[in-house]
Amino acid sequence: MDEQRRIFLATAGRIGALAALSSASTTSPAQSRAAVREGGGAYPFSLGVASGSPLPDAVVIWTRILYDPLAAAAMPRLAYSVRWEMAEDEGFRRIVAKGTASASPALAHSVHVDVTGLRPDRWYWYRFMLGDAVSPVGRTRTAPDAGAMPQALKLAVASCQHWEFGTYAAHRHIAAAAPDLVAFLGDYIYEWGPYQLKHPQGAVRIAEGFTLADYRARYAQYKTDRDLQAAHLAAPWIVTWDDHEVANDYGNDRDERLNPRFIERRAAAYQAFYEHMPLRLQLAPGRSYAHLRIYQRYDWGRLARFHVLDDRQYRAYHACPPKGRGGSSSVSPRDCPALLDRSRSMLGKEQEQWLAQGLSSSQARWNILAQQTLMAQNSQLPIMKEGDGRFWTDGWDGYPMARQQLFDTLHASRASNPLILSGDVHSFFACELTRHPSRPRSPTNPVLATEFCGTSITSPSRPQTRTEQYVRMNPGIKYGRSDKRGYMLLTITPAATSAAFLALDDVHDAASPIARIANFTVHQGGVRADIRTRAQP
Repeated sequence: MDEQRRIFLATAGRIGALAALSSASTTSPAQSRAAVREGGGAYPFSLGVASGSPLPDAVVIWTRILYDPLAAAAMPRLAYSVRWEMAEDEGFRRIVAKGTASASPALAHSVHVDVTGLRPDRWYWYRFMLGDAVSPVGRTRTAPDAGAMPQALKLAVASCQHWEFGTYAAHRHIAAAAPDLVAFLGDYIYEWGPYQLKHPQGAVRIAEGFTLADYRARYAQYKTDRDLQAAHLAAPWIVTWDDHEVANDYGNDRDERLNPRFIERRAAAYQAFYEHMPLRLQLAPGRSYAHLRIYQRYDWGRLARFHVLDDRQYRAYHACPPKGRGGSSSVSPRDCPALLDRSRSMLGKEQEQWLAQGLSSSQARWNILAQQTLMAQNSQLPIMKEGDGRFWTDGWDGYPMARQQLFDTLHASRASNPLILSGDVHSFFACELTRHPSRPRSPTNPVLATEFCGTSITSPSRPQTRTEQYVRMNPGIKYGRSDKRGYMLLTITPAATSAAFLALDDVHDAASPIARIANFTVHQGGVRADIRTRAQP
């Protein structure tokens, strides 16, 4: 573990002491320069910069003013006037847009600027300034025009980056790959931590986040990482959340503890998520941050449409949870009839209707569902007859009727070339999704979509021998690898999509090299039944 992380873990007590921030009036430029001096000359852009939510004519740029990530409570209670610039070149000789934005303590001094009036399908460079301090220069881009057919899109896909379980070397490699776009599929932070890693019983949690200050502190901790900052500098991101941005295995308004005030914790966690992500989001009138809509749609010309989903906020409660608790378990359909209850939704009715409309209206060559967890059936025991199998209830296996409804929606929509992108389970999987998951592919059970599930950036997983058993027992899973950390790199063209599974040699080594351990190609076929997944040497 590098020195920076050791410093953070050694000073964990200070992280827990961060106080909530209050609002104030915006500073003048002179006051901003004075505020920099009040920071002891410290650099105000300690968490870097980021961009995301790209449209053909707009992109969101982000930063957060924070002198000391371990002492946010010491920040002056001022709303700083932060200057920003967007240029067509890295040297900022051709500036196309500029302005000022308020970094308010009410939002942890974060800044979100939706830069509009840009040209489609172009790279831009951006930066922020406070007083005499200048932020790192970020590279971003707009999406292609709605009618354009781009020849290629390079997409990096990542998820699950628990701070204490490794370095962010994978992000260094994402930055080096120079993608057009990064999709992050959840667990950007973990609410647990820090950990006592050298405990006789293994890694033991020392603390857990519950308040807005707690969540802000975790984001500040994570975002100090130089490799994570580099990945944000390299390209715009589209993001969604999973459970650990709030609480392990939460579903809707219920957590594992069955805390009657959980919705307040969820509101704090959702606000902190927004404060630290380059998102174009609007809070519905009269609603709190507990009801922040994260599902969104992004078009990359006519090449790809991204349907970015939220499978946490609206889902039904877990079926057959552990006695006296909420959250997940592993159950068989025979012992848990609720598993097959057709009223149980994963996405909620409103999001289901939104997805159906987005699929049926899509003119894109590839329809990509960017979502949290493995969609392919993954029984932990052999299935010999109806009622057999054992399924983890936090993933799509815990909502099999909702999954069936989604498959029916895909089939009815006639959206071309569906691809499912997944995370959460800390394993690489390549899968073919059929209408009847327990049966092998056949003319009467055709492939509806191809799924690529990426491993984690750092978070640990099960032994590889267990994963190999899962591959043998589940006909839809064609490949599985759980002993490696890394990310996925997709190259999407009008004719085909290739997916490379990229794995680190050693997640604990910040200088670790990375290698391609598997590659798959999906050829566009115009209709779902013609989609094929083939492993390449």
